Amino acid sequence: MSGTARVVVHPPSSSGGQRVTVGAENLGVAYGVVDVIEFLRRAGVAPDDMQLEDPRLVDWRGGGPAVWSKPGEG
Repeated sequence: MSGTARVVVHPPSSSGGQRVTVGAENLGVAYGVVDVIEFLRRAGVAPDDMQLEDPRLVDWRGGGPAVWSKPGEG
């Protein structure tokens, strides 16, 4: 994983999706953990290194892997 930029999963939007970026690059909108895993794969993270709760790899803003809606919604 060394040399791999940290992926940022932004807070849930009103639609429930979460924007995913790496550096200044927008990877897309995730609607679940499977989407985040796909974005990590596209960013070059090896399957054995995909630890979604590792803050060195993924910066979850507004929640974590289990949060897919804004507080008070769903």
